[in-house]
Amino acid sequence: MWNGADTPHARALRAELDWLSHALDRRLARHFRQGGPARADDDGDAALPAHELVEDAQAFLAELDPPPALPEGSELGRWVQAFALTAPQRLVLALALAPHLRPAALDLLFMRNQNLDRGFTEFGGIRAQAHGGFLPTGETAAFLVAGDELPARFALMAWLDGPHPVTDAGYLRLDSAPPGEPRLSGLLLISGEALQRLCSGDADKPDQSLQFPARRITSALGWDDLVLAPEVMDEVGQIRAWMDEGATLMRDWQLARALKPGYRALFHGPPGTGKTLTATLIGQSAGADVYRIDLSMVVSKYIGETEKNLARVFDQAQNRRWVLFFDEADALFGKRGAAQNANDHHANQEIAYLLQRVEDFPGVVILASNLRGNLDEAFSRRFQSMVYFPLPDAAQRLRLWQGMLPARHWGEDVDLEGVAQRYELSGGAIANVIRHAALASRRRGGDRISPSELRAGIARELRKEGRTL
Repeated sequence: MWNGADTPHARALRAELDWLSHALDRRLARHFRQGGPARADDDGDAALPAHELVEDAQAFLAELDPPPALPEGSELGRWVQAFALTAPQRLVLALALAPHLRPAALDLLFMRNQNLDRGFTEFGGIRAQAHGGFLPTGETAAFLVAGDELPARFALMAWLDGPHPVTDAGYLRLDSAPPGEPRLSGLLLISGEALQRLCSGDADKPDQSLQFPARRITSALGWDDLVLAPEVMDEVGQIRAWMDEGATLMRDWQLARALKPGYRALFHGPPGTGKTLTATLIGQSAGADVYRIDLSMVVSKYIGETEKNLARVFDQAQNRRWVLFFDEADALFGKRGAAQNANDHHANQEIAYLLQRVEDFPGVVILASNLRGNLDEAFSRRFQSMVYFPLPDAAQRLRLWQGMLPARHWGEDVDLEGVAQRYELSGGAIANVIRHAALASRRRGGDRISPSELRAGIARELRKEGRTL
């Protein structure tokens, strides 16, 4: 929470933005001395012809004060060290931060070319709408750190295109340029997460929204609360082992030469058998966030929208240690069929796109479905694990009955062993029965579930499935 404190993060950003302002002043002064439009510089000296002074990006950087030393404990200082940021890269990062933290620093770039009665092409940038300030583009960054020197511009473009930790993580990116326009005409953007990290040293988890159609799921339960068959637990153990050892196997064992990154698993079986809880615990045990994809916000009837919505999730998760969980996955990954019309053709294209994104994702993807047969067959070879979650047997059901409610809340004449033997219910169904019976007990003022209340709860749950006591 903001408290107005002058933190190391604030001091580091202030120093970096001061340095950026100095760099902009020097770049503009140098630009107008070295063959730019005829104009007086800050000292009143007339601009010199282009042939007398040759633009040189390294000479410009040599004129600048060195990058500021950053306070110990600042997130920006950590980035500079961890990502080995060079002086030009730091300037570009500061340029992307300026509209958010010191927008007036870029007002100089609004100056007009008197000869053409418009802004200077080489400054790039666009005028914001609600903000009213100058928004830098890739061209603005190129003007600042490269001027007219082509090799320096090439180096900037290569850095923005990656691979580099800052751009790979999505912290800094060059937005797509409009069709037919130069690559560097795209906006230079800093992500919300990066901005928050640099300002506070930490970042909130992304919230579910139209821009991020997924929700982080957690559970107060642990592995001891999960009741699964031994063979299922063994399969789950494989996934847990990959999360712990996968990076070592890919790097030290050199499996990256033969295997695609990431791990893909399918959980299938009747509802209420623990698929969601298992996915949640896999992430929690490895210290990784688990995000359940909200299919209502992903699937769209408009052509191309489903892919775009899903791309937002994969793009944000690309370089984070997240587990992506697709519940009711057959709604997205259903079987492809013969294309009888344009809609069928698009549906097949959509599934092919999903296959590609899942296969290329470097993290863990878990799909859950009640019926394995509903999924496209092409997914089968792409799964490293296909785990069947059966209904619990009588012994497992007894553990569930006993584990979900403390013994003091069961009536003395309730026969849980007999109930476990007699009624074939999933863990989710047992939880519903206990909820109903506990409410019935409290409504009559009791603190123990009676046999009649338990039977009523069971009957209520069986009716959902078209069964009777």
